[in-house]
Amino acid sequence: MTSTTPPEIAAHAESLIPKFQFTRLLNQDQAGRRISLLGTIESQPALLTAERAAFAIDNDHLMSFPTSLSTIKNLGANDIYHWFLASSRTSQDDTRSQPPDLKLNLIYPCTEQHIKKYSAQGLRMVTETPSIYASYIRPFMQQKREQGRLNWVFNILEGRTEQEDVIYREHGDEGFLLLPDLNWDRKTISSLHLLGLIERRDIWSVRDLKKTHVGWIKHMREKLLDATVKLYPDLEKDQLKLYVHYQPTYYHFHIHIVHVALEAGSTQATGKALGLENIISQLETLQGGDDAGMADVSLTYHLGEASELWEKIYLPLKEGREVVLS
Repeated sequence: MTSTTPPEIAAHAESLIPKFQFTRLLNQDQAGRRISLLGTIESQPALLTAERAAFAIDNDHLMSFPTSLSTIKNLGANDIYHWFLASSRTSQDDTRSQPPDLKLNLIYPCTEQHIKKYSAQGLRMVTETPSIYASYIRPFMQQKREQGRLNWVFNILEGRTEQEDVIYREHGDEGFLLLPDLNWDRKTISSLHLLGLIERRDIWSVRDLKKTHVGWIKHMREKLLDATVKLYPDLEKDQLKLYVHYQPTYYHFHIHIVHVALEAGSTQATGKALGLENIISQLETLQGGDDAGMADVSLTYHLGEASELWEKIYLPLKEGREVVLS
């Protein structure tokens, strides 16, 4: 976009930024992508907001993007998943050490399903009844678990990877552990994102939770909160929210623990995230004995049109066709 500002006014405006004298940070939001700074310019108060610019998406920029990164630091690796911090500032004239300004996740080698998941696509709202779950979704989950997609989870649970990152752990039939989510940069508290993984392997998703599990879920919730505020003493429990995904990305029950200030994107939206406290309340008020559970209720959520669940199950159901999972 070409500026219509007169040259003399533009030159004056551009001269102001180098004169900005920082006083204090006012706010950091957009998951750390935007900051608001208070300062002065020539003894007058000034407020400066800085936000990371959008990525250039023309092919020339995208082809050179990987080689334009510097100060790449690996934060962890597990199976096909790798995550890094990196700097995008690569000016030949600036030899100073630049702080990382990008969080990178690498999936290598990736599958066709990874490609579909991260591609732009339309969304559909679907209602999964207990009957649809039992007839189609549960067998679908079984298939995915048998394809080795949980290797990275089992690597953590069995002590082969990421043990240095484990914040808290309890062993046993109702054991679980807490560690940073791979999408967090591990330093920006306002975008804190941790993950609670259970040790038992018979609970694949929220659908497997029953009234008999309520005591265990409450215990796990309190321990996850206690461990988080102990490690990050500037946080209080009521600054954290816990939720689970349905449908989840992988079929091994896990709980997300995030800062309440973390901007709610699609992964925290209605149709994807279920608050843990709401799940507990729903289980407690379900009719029936201890075996009554989340498999007995209908759940509504959104799906991408390129997802396997939409293509293999919900689209055929919508069109009155036979569902073929193989």
